[in-house]
Amino acid sequence: MDAPCTSLDQVRQRIDQIDRELVTLLAKRGGLVTQAARFKKTTDDVRAPARVEQVITKVRGLAEQTGASPVVVEQVYRAMIAAFINEELDTHAALQADTRTP
Repeated sequence: MDAPCTSLDQVRQRIDQIDRELVTLLAKRGGLVTQAARFKKTTDDVRAPARVEQVITKVRGLAEQTGASPVVVEQVYRAMIAAFINEELDTHAALQADTRTP
């Protein structure tokens, strides 16, 4: 754990660093989501509500283990998953269109 911050500026600097790390991780996750679209046959496969709930259960447990708020983690993950599903639906539709083009 980092030493406690001694100023608001220091808090903001640390948050900015975490934001850079989070965005990098989101980019990696997004790349995998794009790859997953290739393996899914239908839009129902993309939406995968059972998988969404499996992920939510997993991250709530991780939140409890790490001292994060399970409520906040769930809200963030639900929003993130919804955004990635929308992006994956677009990717999936484009891939399906490509396979139908002679």
